[in-house]
Amino acid sequence: MPSKADLSGTTLPRRQLGRALRDARHACGATLDRVARDTEFSRATLSRIELGQYERIKAREVEYLCRYYGLPEERAGYLKAVAEQANTTVWWQSYRHLLGGGFATYLELESYASRIEVFQPLVVPGLLQTAQYANRIFTAYSPDAAPETVAERVELRMRRCARLTQKHRKAEVEFVIHESVLHAVVGSTRIMAAQCRHIADASTRENIGIRLLPFSAGVPTGGVVTPFIVLTFPDREPTSVYAEAALGSITFDDPEDVRRYRSLYDVLRGAALDETASRDRIRKIARRYEQ
Repeated sequence: MPSKADLSGTTLPRRQLGRALRDARHACGATLDRVARDTEFSRATLSRIELGQYERIKAREVEYLCRYYGLPEERAGYLKAVAEQANTTVWWQSYRHLLGGGFATYLELESYASRIEVFQPLVVPGLLQTAQYANRIFTAYSPDAAPETVAERVELRMRRCARLTQKHRKAEVEFVIHESVLHAVVGSTRIMAAQCRHIADASTRENIGIRLLPFSAGVPTGGVVTPFIVLTFPDREPTSVYAEAALGSITFDDPEDVRRYRSLYDVLRGAALDETASRDRIRKIARRYEQ
């Protein structure tokens, strides 16, 4: 049975910090009991720090442990920066009332990932959607939702999209999109023309790769593959996969599960058009909508 990443009670920066401090402790041959005897920390607190479950850890506490473990000044400075990041309120906090538990977990992963690989055979990936396209998607998904709720959901999506163009910690992102996605009219032909143009323009950015899986590719995996996203992180945080289904989503970080999804992604990517051919075809589809 596939494993599910349990991110309850922690955050990714806290887990990164905890792993780094645990590795430093192992490197100097110290046990938790020994560090507790020699420092101001209890064994329970040290264990919580290493598990990423110690909330509001202070930079001075990180510096203290770094000195104890004999870490270089540069490494200690980096870990203090991670600690500050761990204590920062997440940007989507004000949107939590719109999020299910699984998607809240995904937003954290997406926010810290250094590389994101997306396979989407059904709709335009959220990170590439225009506001008009997103509005029609959310309206169709929740036809009884108040207009202001739909507007909030669109605003959240647009803030996610900003990750692709921000100056700092800009992720490398690659999309494999089935060609049928661009032929499914969402809203109107005008909206679809603008959406296709937006995708083609995004593909010219140096950190964004977009490949179209053409109808002519058939079924390269030999079976149906639902949408999924592979997320890679800095500083040895394990790769995760976020997989979507009709009745919910699940996050995987078991190495074997991740390997299987990456293998699927490689097959789909290999069957897709290259980036230049994909961009040309997307613009051709946009022109058809404009006619």
